Amino acid sequence: MPKAVSHIITRPGRTHGDPDVEIPVAEDLVTEPGNPVREEDLSYYGREHPIEAHFIENSADREWLWTVYTPEFAEWRRRHEERERPLAEAGEVSGDIAPTSEPQPDIDVTESIRAKARELGFVETGFTRYDRRYTYTSRKRWVKFTHTICLALEQDYTATQTLPSEESEHAHFGTYEIEEAYCLELAKHIRSLGYHAQIHGHSDSSAPYIPLFVSAGLGQLGANGQLLSPHFGSRARLMVITTDAPVTHDEPIDYGINQFCENCQVCVNRCPSNALAKDKVWWRGAKKNKVSYKW
Repeated sequence: MPKAVSHIITRPGRTHGDPDVEIPVAEDLVTEPGNPVREEDLSYYGREHPIEAHFIENSADREWLWTVYTPEFAEWRRRHEERERPLAEAGEVSGDIAPTSEPQPDIDVTESIRAKARELGFVETGFTRYDRRYTYTSRKRWVKFTHTICLALEQDYTATQTLPSEESEHAHFGTYEIEEAYCLELAKHIRSLGYHAQIHGHSDSSAPYIPLFVSAGLGQLGANGQLLSPHFGSRARLMVITTDAPVTHDEPIDYGINQFCENCQVCVNRCPSNALAKDKVWWRGAKKNKVSYKW
């Protein structure tokens, strides 16, 4: 017997030009929009115990990775970093670049940015306030603007299904190369509208991006600790642009993922390192499937 439907979510189609899609959410999967949070705890930890980027706290992990690469993949990774370096350097100073025109009051800035992002190839685009409570300690003085544009680029399905493999790593790193180039183009578009645009990269990110994407209505936090979104689940690469453009913020959405993950538990049961807890715990103000101890 079909389940009773609580609400229907309308989202843009998977690729630019596709018609909108409707996503029905069953009544027995409804919890709340976004992800459960305790605002007081988020503020406390952001103020008293701010987090630091994994590439700083766990820099030894990055060094170790190179010791397990095959010679062929190590060479590919070196070439990738050479290709990515100018993109990352351009993003690092992007917030200092002045707009190239004056703001035009008759232009809907939000829809203009959304349309350009879709045209470039981003599957998901959303807008929200930049929440400084999540900002990494080393990046607190770097972030300039208060509005966030959340951008998700789909990673190749076939290559991703070969995990763990070098082919999947090519898809992983290669998607970021494409995404950073797209962000540079989108930043130019924002400046042409009369506003600043600061690109937050992946290799030197400013904060954990998933809470921003959840706030922008682009998915919910899965039990696996990743953003689960309608079109591609967790198979996407995330970046953000902050801006002073007066964009209209989106709202968190209940896609039914909170309860679905409670029922499913496949990733929890199959995690080889036992890194996920069956029952959700409160951690730094967020409710998630995370072990409450350290190894």
